[in-house]
Amino acid sequence: MKIIDLLKPVAQLKVVITGGAAGIGAVIAQAFHEVQARVYICDIDAQAVERMKLEFPGMQGGVADVASTVQVDRMMEEATALLGGLDVLVNNAGIAGPTGNIETLAPHEWEATIATNLNSQYYVLRKAIPFLRQSTLDPHIIAMSSVAGRLGYPFRTPYASTKWAIIGLMKSLASELGPDNIRVNAILPGVVAGERMNRVIDARAQTLGIAFDAMRDRYLEKISLRRMVTMEEVAAMALFLSSRAAANISGQAISVDGNVEYL
Repeated sequence: MKIIDLLKPVAQLKVVITGGAAGIGAVIAQAFHEVQARVYICDIDAQAVERMKLEFPGMQGGVADVASTVQVDRMMEEATALLGGLDVLVNNAGIAGPTGNIETLAPHEWEATIATNLNSQYYVLRKAIPFLRQSTLDPHIIAMSSVAGRLGYPFRTPYASTKWAIIGLMKSLASELGPDNIRVNAILPGVVAGERMNRVIDARAQTLGIAFDAMRDRYLEKISLRRMVTMEEVAAMALFLSSRAAANISGQAISVDGNVEYL
């Protein structure tokens, strides 16, 4: 086999992507679809799921709130039935959570962030792993963390707490599942260009009492390359990790961030 062929994801991989109808999840879903994987997305937004299925014929999908064990169980049963198994899980669903001083955050906002960003990863994993054990196509789990999973993030403590926890989950599972030939890695996107990041910047600007453009410049100053990353660059990493070239990459927290120095 030529080295260049190692970089190509195996065609017909069976892939489940949570939070797959918008943002980074949607771009990852499109990327796998383009390399002829069999893709199932879930999302809390029913209209967004239908748009993805129409735009990418053959893509499967359903509606689920991944913070609910009942809905996740139902979703995973449908996904594995439609795909005929599972080779790759992209645990991507998450929310930004509240912005503010720790003492001002409402308990329900903290709990919602933990439920959606962290508990959901467990809910999906517990149903996915038995199917991944049956895969013969280098089964792989991608846990979506964040640069906030390796750096402190003032005024965004619930979000950062979940993203650090995801790294611990990934590292532990890489050791636990390695003997079953299941690889586990985390992708840590940095400051990703798009509407979601604009909302995050705006919320932090309001918290600090400065203008949006000034806050945006502060974010860029923290990045060695002085630029945001794109969703497509994050999706490309997901494809690489699912290729033969990554067959011995496991237990890694891989940043796609232009080297964010601090938050």
